[in-house]
Amino acid sequence: MAHSKEEKLKAFGEVLDVLDTLREKCPWDRKQTNQSLRPNTIEEVYELCDALAAEDNDNICKELGDVLLHVAFYSKIGEENNVFDFADVCNRLTKKLIFRHPHIYGDVKADTSDQVLQNWEKIKQKEKDGNKSVLGGVPSALPAIIKASRIQEKAANVGFDWQKREDVWNKVKEEVNEVEAELKIEDNVSNKDAIEAEFGDLLFSLINAARLYGVDPENALERTNRKFIKRFNHVESRLKEENKTFDKVTLEEMDKLWEEAKGL
Repeated sequence: MAHSKEEKLKAFGEVLDVLDTLREKCPWDRKQTNQSLRPNTIEEVYELCDALAAEDNDNICKELGDVLLHVAFYSKIGEENNVFDFADVCNRLTKKLIFRHPHIYGDVKADTSDQVLQNWEKIKQKEKDGNKSVLGGVPSALPAIIKASRIQEKAANVGFDWQKREDVWNKVKEEVNEVEAELKIEDNVSNKDAIEAEFGDLLFSLINAARLYGVDPENALERTNRKFIKRFNHVESRLKEENKTFDKVTLEEMDKLWEEAKGL
């Protein structure tokens, strides 16, 4: 059931009121700082991502609340330090959204999502507090796959991209060949660094290919992770039913159960 704007504002006001009370009276809440909350924030975001991946609406709602609490909590700490409060956070966000959507609030034309992204990169460079370089806004702490995706998107948005997406496969094949060449060297220990570098280039090119074909590589890999876990759990469960353990069965027996799992 959708709530009215007044009901939404009232509900969030109650969150702020409860947080004020907890910050004043609860020993745990009172001692929290930006740095002490940071690990919990990361955990909450990952829990939200789990719920989103599972399309579990009940848990999505719950985890969004947990993430919202952290936004409010950091704002409360900012208010206590006289640097900003929740209103400042909201005002800054609203101003940025309007500024970055001139195709809605101004006279810029953008009919496609790609055009919007290209405009965003140009706008970010003009912002007073914008990044000094095209890739400057990519957080260094991002997981490598997401980081590679963001780097490639930003480069593409300023025109540094393949003219035809099909051409990316030549690059992928080139990187596969370079990995294989390094692996053929007999002394793999001494060229371990080179092997790692070539694997990195190969993964980067595959992530680029996914982007060009409209596939989110993080979601794609997580989908395969979940599929593998489901099938492997089936193999393990079937072995337990037969009172067997992994060290007592052959690879052929496990493959048979794996194929069985694929058919479920």
